[in-house]
Amino acid sequence: MPSPTTSDGSPDGSPDGSPDGTADVLVVGAGPAGSTAATYLARAGLDVLLLEKSTFPRPKVCGDGFTPRGMKQLIDVGIDCSERNGWLHNKGLRVVGGGVTLELDWPTLATFPNFGAVRPRQDFDEMMARHAEKAGARLHEGTTITEAVVERGRVVGASGHAGKGRDKRPVTFRAPLTLACDGVSARLALSLGMAKREDRPMGVAVRRYYNSPRTHDDYLESHLELWDRSDPANPKLLPGYGWIFGMGDGTSNVGLGILSTTKAYGNTDYRKLLRSWLDGTPEEWGYRDENAVGPVGGAALPMGFNRVPHYRPGMLLVGDAGGMVNPFNGEGIAYAMESASIAARCAVQALARSGAAREAALAYYPQAMSQALGGYYRIGNAFSKLIGNPAIMGLATKHGLPRKTLMRFILKLLANLYDPKDGHLSDRVITAMTRLAPSV
Repeated sequence: MPSPTTSDGSPDGSPDGSPDGTADVLVVGAGPAGSTAATYLARAGLDVLLLEKSTFPRPKVCGDGFTPRGMKQLIDVGIDCSERNGWLHNKGLRVVGGGVTLELDWPTLATFPNFGAVRPRQDFDEMMARHAEKAGARLHEGTTITEAVVERGRVVGASGHAGKGRDKRPVTFRAPLTLACDGVSARLALSLGMAKREDRPMGVAVRRYYNSPRTHDDYLESHLELWDRSDPANPKLLPGYGWIFGMGDGTSNVGLGILSTTKAYGNTDYRKLLRSWLDGTPEEWGYRDENAVGPVGGAALPMGFNRVPHYRPGMLLVGDAGGMVNPFNGEGIAYAMESASIAARCAVQALARSGAAREAALAYYPQAMSQALGGYYRIGNAFSKLIGNPAIMGLATKHGLPRKTLMRFILKLLANLYDPKDGHLSDRVITAMTRLAPSV
């Protein structure tokens, strides 16, 4: 792995003779967004530095579930998503709530595959980073970027430190363009004074792995009501929604999420909440402390474009750094990868030009993101406020779940799975809704 720049920011010579501290593009963060962008950029012939604060393999708090939208992004970037390559496929979503259990198959569409999958993030993130390396990106692990380098109002690089303890040393990297793929921490954006918008939803999720006989499942399972039935005589309805994803390796990934639009957000012991819910599930499922594999992990979910603008001169916000998580269902990986592919296209066009033409290509990125997701996220932000009201959520669960045709439509809407042209009637309705909704 090439060594970063020296402490004064001057580049060391890399083995291939190019300045190691400079590149055509800096990509900060080797999560799904960063690795996807780096792959596309490197394939286009650009010199890409991919900077990651951790070292692989590394754990990551996530549900580990992929909808068909996520699978499309993986297939597009060239990942072998077959079951022989370690992907456990599923055929739909099981929804539990209001005393009803409903299994909904993923729709058959021209735009997306008809299967989802599960894959542990610890394995997935390293696979994506190595994929970017194979495409030609130069990966620097153990490199923490803390701020953007700005000259004359334009981002021209990024600085931070590499190594730990006595080996810790300051580093600076320079490039005509930086992609901020640094996740919910959004350190690069914050260094430029770009705070998140408080009128956009945030979520928090906690998850834990358990040894369980439910490890093999053809469906991702979503619980719209979380019941604490540890006292059968006095069951309690808890805030939030839950998931149970069988991992196929003897374990289940079990977790719950809460939106900032609920009163419980920020005022709840989420780990205790998870335990209360799981203590009320059937004991034979195995979701008890004695069957747990590892600790409870938690993470924030930045939703609905909650940090804008997505472009500052010389820097694009991609994935969680730009609040790309779907406010309907908390899905983040698909949208991190989708925004990365759009950012990469804009970057490739820009770096083939100069002057005003280059700037026009870069400044198009926010517009491209708005066209792709703006209307949909506007509806999602409103939806998150509605379901934050327990009374509305209760009515929706009670009267919606028994109606399978309605729920198929809801599945398409919540998972953002529809054909925008020449699709089913439900697809055309969703297309019209997103086009009529003003962009966020």
